Amino acid sequence: MAKKVKSKKVTPLMQQYNAIKSKHPDALLLFRVGDFYETFGEDAIKASQILDIVLTQRNNGGDKTELAGFPHHSLNTYLPKLVRAGQRVAICDQLEDPKQTKSIVKRGVTELVTPGVALNDDILSAKKNNFLGAVHFGRKKLGVSFLDISTGEFLISEGTTSQIDKLLQNFSPSEVLIPKTHRSEFTEYFGSQWHTFYLEDWVFQEDYANERLNTHFKTKSLQGFGVEHIPMGIIAAGTILHYLSETQHRQLQHINKLQRIADDSYVWMDRFTIRNLELAHSQNQGAVTLLDVIDKTISPMGGRLMKRWLALPLKDKGKIKARQDVVAHLKEDSGLLAHFQSDLKKIGDLERLISKVATGKINPKEVVQLKNSLEAIIPIKQRAIQSKNASLIHLGEKLDTCDALRGRIKEMLHEEAPVNMLKGQTIAQGYSEELDELRNLAFSSKDYLDQMLERETKLTGITSLKIASNNVFGYYIEVRNTHKDKVPESWIRKQTLVNAERYITEELKEYEAKILGAEERILSLEQQLFEQLLLWMQEHIEAVQQNAKGIARLDCLCSFAQTASENKYVRPEIDEGTAIEIKDGRHPVIEKQLPLGESYIANGLVLDRDNQQIIIITGPNMSGKSALLRQTALIVLLAQMGNFVPASEAKIGIVDRIFTRVGASDNISMGESTFMVEMNETASILNNLSERSLVLLDEIGRGTSTYDGISIAWAIAEYLHEHPARAKTLFATHYHELNDMTESFGRIKNYNVSVKELKDNVLFLRKLVPGGSQHSFGIHVAKMAGVPQQVVQKANKILKKLEASHRSDEVSDSLQSVQNEMQLSFFNLDDPLLEKIKDEILHLDIDTLTPVEALMKLNEIKRLLTKKKRATS
Repeated sequence: MAKKVKSKKVTPLMQQYNAIKSKHPDALLLFRVGDFYETFGEDAIKASQILDIVLTQRNNGGDKTELAGFPHHSLNTYLPKLVRAGQRVAICDQLEDPKQTKSIVKRGVTELVTPGVALNDDILSAKKNNFLGAVHFGRKKLGVSFLDISTGEFLISEGTTSQIDKLLQNFSPSEVLIPKTHRSEFTEYFGSQWHTFYLEDWVFQEDYANERLNTHFKTKSLQGFGVEHIPMGIIAAGTILHYLSETQHRQLQHINKLQRIADDSYVWMDRFTIRNLELAHSQNQGAVTLLDVIDKTISPMGGRLMKRWLALPLKDKGKIKARQDVVAHLKEDSGLLAHFQSDLKKIGDLERLISKVATGKINPKEVVQLKNSLEAIIPIKQRAIQSKNASLIHLGEKLDTCDALRGRIKEMLHEEAPVNMLKGQTIAQGYSEELDELRNLAFSSKDYLDQMLERETKLTGITSLKIASNNVFGYYIEVRNTHKDKVPESWIRKQTLVNAERYITEELKEYEAKILGAEERILSLEQQLFEQLLLWMQEHIEAVQQNAKGIARLDCLCSFAQTASENKYVRPEIDEGTAIEIKDGRHPVIEKQLPLGESYIANGLVLDRDNQQIIIITGPNMSGKSALLRQTALIVLLAQMGNFVPASEAKIGIVDRIFTRVGASDNISMGESTFMVEMNETASILNNLSERSLVLLDEIGRGTSTYDGISIAWAIAEYLHEHPARAKTLFATHYHELNDMTESFGRIKNYNVSVKELKDNVLFLRKLVPGGSQHSFGIHVAKMAGVPQQVVQKANKILKKLEASHRSDEVSDSLQSVQNEMQLSFFNLDDPLLEKIKDEILHLDIDTLTPVEALMKLNEIKRLLTKKKRATS
């Protein structure tokens, strides 16, 4: 006979927990039980490790279940830690008062917080956006969208994998939504550093996305946003709105615009360049970035915009000059700059405060802070309008003093309103008669009773009246037996004592009812009035957002002016030409890190497409070649941000792309060698050149053998010289053989970073001078680094032997002969046909030749040669 299996009994609480957890299997569920948030099972194990809280076990119907919890009032302490650890957290609250129900308390998920969807100040970083991203894989293009729910910024774009990769680098989303079926492609194209969440394919549909977006914006089409021509981006944006709905975020009135990221308006930098130039992040711990040097912003909005400006430098001369004009004006008028910065200190995070209004997450203290921030805008607006600078006047005119909003908040809220409404004193005195009366009742009961006692004593003539209360009858009037006959008929006798009688009156009963419910009613009324205020404030969301943008812009321009004054930066001349001329340029980051009293060795250079297109810089290691390359790129970037630059003079022809191959960036963890990474980065440059590109190459070819390296470096330099784009290039190398290229290529020029040789040492002068260098001084550097004397001496002996037996001249001679051979081999035959073809090619005007004409000419030459081949065979 089969044994009867005893079914395990699950408690009603755990049944409820399991039902809710099954709806959110990917999230860590914080389950409210009384005054605690509890986690169970695997969630409890994770929570205990991340939060360092005690893991216990409970017996649940014979099964042991892991358990870990924390007090509900500590949510703001523990939630950020979970989200920063990459967890999606579902907050499950009690939806009814436990006192009002005899069965199990109703519970439900009130919010799902994920790394990319957070409104909690403890999770967010003030000067950094917290973007949720989505990537849609179309047939030919990819779509991308970014949303910061804490500020309301909603952006879309579409393009190639490299364009999307650049945008991911620039906007650095905390979480990226991708289709389940494309997870491997996403990692292949964009790496594994992103925190991703996978959604079903059906979410990524154009019709569904359009419906989602139009419903949200209350529009019939997206034409008004100027995005209807980027369908892949629209699908990504629709996916984000779907995800917000899934994570219980439905109050989104602050998300009222969909903006296209106009990629063609900004300088193009691929991921290698963004990383190599260390603009906002560095792979080296504790390293100073360009952002650290130039960011003097005061407001959180300004800090976030500064990052955006740095990631997306402008290509529009007019917009750049408009920023420069303001910076010049503020740099000259230090008094105005100081006033602006003083006022900016009084402004809170307008963007995030108004977003909290929309989502219903704002507390009374923050509403007062919003009002005070808007008040600080008034003097800024006045000063801007009176400044006599066109851009500042325009900025000032667009600022809204929000008089109605400020007035209403001032009228309704107590200036010292608390964070928590339970603390009371949220609504201002005099706003609500009912509230004032309730407060008088709750907090002035003694005065009221004294007045009543005085009045009743006069009316009855009983001098020994007493008003008191007990738990049985509540409030009562006590009359001694000697005065019993004076008691009015309207009084109701409640209790007889030996020497006295106790009565109640209608007024006392009413007062008692009022006083007992007063505190509860005060809280309820304050909450009701506060919610009414928040609802009314939603009409002013756009005005406050507009202010936030204006203040952020002003803050960044003030930051530029301060940086320019402190660091002696000058205004660069921006023109539509293609030349770059820098006089006495300095590296903005390195110069700030020099020891006290040491001045930076400034260097100038000229790059153009006609005479000095490629500069080959030779010189010893540690002499400053890499710093010079980076310095040039950073000066161009600062100029096109609208900032002033570290130089005595600068003339910048607008650059549209900056490419760098700087420093060894080994990627062994991904199975790629230093050389492979170097070649990948170089390929990206050579395949994307334009006439306005700036190319910076540092030590190309060093990841392989010497001859291989020299050959590759030579071929790359030649390709850049012969390419129709004639991209301006700085090429730092320790291959001195490349100096010979100037003999064959007219637009290549040699420079070296000079050194002074002493008897047993070398002094780095860090000055760029014309001409090539013939030594790398590697052994001197080894000596300076503290390599043992024995090793240094041995190295010197080996070097002398090698120099004696195998002169480097042989290498350059052979390279030169290969070059000559390549140029002459085609025409050294005594053949009339080849002579004819040679003449045709030499007389071709390549500058006016169209691609189609070039193909036709090539076809004609091929036909002649084929005809000759047939005739000779």
